[in-house]
Amino acid sequence: MGLMDIDFPNLGIYLKNVPKSFNVFGLEIALYGVIIGLGVLAGILIVAELAKKTGQDPDLYWDFAIYAVIFSIIGARLYYVVFEWDQYKNDLLSIFNTRQGGMAIYGGVIAAFITLFVYAKIKKQNALRMADTGVVGLILGQVIGRWGNFTNREVFGEYTDNILAMRLPIEAVRRSDISESIAAHITDGVNYIQVHPTFLYESLWNLGILILLLVYWKHKKFEGEITLLYLGGYGLGRAWIEGIRTDQLFIPGTQIPVSQVLAIILFVGAVICDVVVRVRLAQKEKKTENKN
Repeated sequence: MGLMDIDFPNLGIYLKNVPKSFNVFGLEIALYGVIIGLGVLAGILIVAELAKKTGQDPDLYWDFAIYAVIFSIIGARLYYVVFEWDQYKNDLLSIFNTRQGGMAIYGGVIAAFITLFVYAKIKKQNALRMADTGVVGLILGQVIGRWGNFTNREVFGEYTDNILAMRLPIEAVRRSDISESIAAHITDGVNYIQVHPTFLYESLWNLGILILLLVYWKHKKFEGEITLLYLGGYGLGRAWIEGIRTDQLFIPGTQIPVSQVLAIILFVGAVICDVVVRVRLAQKEKKTENKN
């Protein structure tokens, strides 16, 4: 394989010279950042359109997006750095170098939700309604943003020979991402690894969640239910996808993937919250009927 090639052998797809970056007037621009930026823009656009259709003020979300983007980037980077501290502790300036990746989506999501609740309180808005609208844009951004991992040759899983198996040149990936299982399948004369394209799994899973959120929107029973559907759906998918990734972030002092634990907690928590609220709403409706 050529150094910049990517192969999906079981699909018969061979991509030659897939770039990681391009130059504009001598300035090197990473495709990773461009794709993330496109994901953010697409997310804001769909949220503004949804706000308009549901009788909300789109400008409210454009204003919020400025703060959300800034703090989400900070949160995503901090989450990654905290759980990869050994990589940065001897070179603190490298914390600010994000050109090669090193962003954790859960850190960005956590920061976005904190920002939203603070913003809603200041603007005296219904935070849960804003969250329901905002998560539609968030999941679309995730669908697109995962392709930044594709151009960066990162966020892949263990060895596989399934229909979606992906081959990447060994020299194009981080050595730390090559597990023992992957290495065991590298034979003499082979200059590539063959792995699960987990970035693709997550992008497709998130696309399914996006469709579900849009279809279910008109049927939601209470403010915040779309948010719970997002948290539970994403958590369920991330839990199994994280289990086969080779670049996991671990809880310090353990071999427990922190993002997998968080994903399971979110899924279980979302299901419990949804059931509890539905039960309370049913009880409230029953009391109202009895009074009548």
